[in-house]
Amino acid sequence: MPRATVSLPAATAQPVVARSGVILLQPDQSAVHLASAASFSGPVSALRPSVRPRSLEQKAMAKKRKRAKGAVCGDVDLQGTYLGPVPGPIAACGIGEAIKLRSVSGIALSQEAVMDCATAKALKTWTERSAKPALARLGGLTGYRVAAHYTCRTRNNQPGAKVSEHGKGRAIDISGFQLQSGEIVSVLEGWNSRRHGKALRAMHAGACGTFGTVLGPGSDGYHRDHLHFDTARYRSGSYCR
Repeated sequence: MPRATVSLPAATAQPVVARSGVILLQPDQSAVHLASAASFSGPVSALRPSVRPRSLEQKAMAKKRKRAKGAVCGDVDLQGTYLGPVPGPIAACGIGEAIKLRSVSGIALSQEAVMDCATAKALKTWTERSAKPALARLGGLTGYRVAAHYTCRTRNNQPGAKVSEHGKGRAIDISGFQLQSGEIVSVLEGWNSRRHGKALRAMHAGACGTFGTVLGPGSDGYHRDHLHFDTARYRSGSYCR
């Protein structure tokens, strides 16, 4: 359908364009321009967005301030508490700058987890790219069941082994996932199940690269009931089993 244009006062160089019987007011145009186009019959649509009620703006700002207040690592999607340096009982343990994380990208942790910011940010990346998409078809993710986070110990608690990444604040173990319905997707019970197996394996695979180490059922006898993620880095690349 051909456009019809209505000439306006010199207050603006842009014409009011009438398309399909509607006068479109540009953002810098006012009622003066509408009056100038009064000879055109048809409804008027303003391109300037309508003003939200002040009460809604105040609520939105209050929510934003609350989120910013609880933000850690400079990211409002990471909610928790800043702890600062956490010394370990031995030299190989401890965290230079630690935070206590309670939620990531809106997903609640069953217990607050102590870690460094690099690990918290990796958890956010994995949450958004892998965990949420994998569990969307099951109703949506709302929470992580945290099995372990910072603790000064050796790998797999074995005497004489190297200090675990848990002892450096670079690791988190997740044993289950809570859905919108309240259902818990257990790593131990769901790994080989028809209903949950595909989603669990997708989350396991999706963590490789984001984390330096990814371990789960089948990697060894120590990880059959949880997914282990840590941000250790290796010259050969991520270690995923």
